[in-house]
Amino acid sequence: MVKKGVAVVAVGGNSLIKDEKRKSIKDQFDAGAESMHHIVDMLEQGWDVVISHGNGPQVGFILRRSELSRHELHEVPLDYCGADSQGSIGYMFAQALNHEFVARGMNKQAVAVVTQTIVDRNDKAFQNPTKPIGSFMSAEMAHEKAEKEGWVVVEDAGRGWRRVVPSPIPQRIVEADAIQSLVKSGFVVIAVGGGGIPVVEDEAGKLHGVEAVIDKDFGSAILSNMINADLFVISTAVEKVAINFNKPDQKWIDRMTVAEAKQYMEEGHFAKGSMLPKIQAILRFLENGGKQALITNPENIGRALRGETGTWIVP
Repeated sequence: MVKKGVAVVAVGGNSLIKDEKRKSIKDQFDAGAESMHHIVDMLEQGWDVVISHGNGPQVGFILRRSELSRHELHEVPLDYCGADSQGSIGYMFAQALNHEFVARGMNKQAVAVVTQTIVDRNDKAFQNPTKPIGSFMSAEMAHEKAEKEGWVVVEDAGRGWRRVVPSPIPQRIVEADAIQSLVKSGFVVIAVGGGGIPVVEDEAGKLHGVEAVIDKDFGSAILSNMINADLFVISTAVEKVAINFNKPDQKWIDRMTVAEAKQYMEEGHFAKGSMLPKIQAILRFLENGGKQALITNPENIGRALRGETGTWIVP
């Protein structure tokens, strides 16, 4: 088998939850196992792989449990929710990968790394929290939380009130060297869950968790640069990227350069909450020395790597 290089594959947090009816732990494990099956195809093609993942719904569940049990137990701070979800999703992915290795007779081992991501304490996001987290609340409860606990709360499209938190730009992955060493030793690494646990560094070099969330594609892009990955893959809900999406003149894109991607962005082709941050993360990776990136859905990763589908983005 010819070695292809190192790939970082970012798997969406929602990919663990197929729909409203399938949210249980077993449902999430089954959904994750499906994605891991396709990622092991990459290993068989000669790639060394680091798997990152979203954790939005899972952090929401942890926060909700914490809210419901607050009369008996301490509430869980947001950075700990990130760590909790990294551990549980990492466990699910590592076990699913192990099952694949056994089934295919592969001498491989997966390891999950609890990962911290340094953010700038002066990031403008801390003055302007925008990322909704946790469950909906009544106006009364929201104002009480704002007063007692300093939460920033907003009314969300007539559906109730929600807490919003900052989403700062990631600067550095604390465990990048350890992740790189594990990859070089032949491990399949699960890391940077949810973009990493957001931490700030003080004057003495000590790290402190902050109440924020990081975009997992941005966190994955930073890691990709720090470990000199040869390929950055964003595994999402669509087989390819489109311009004029859902319009009569919709057009699927097989390949685009950084300049073309920027032009499409300026023309408003990529939606703010979905495709735009993925493209921005990829541009960040490529502009900092990355070689190539790919966007496709999990079931088409193998085909996309053979050049049959997916959207390739190159410098």
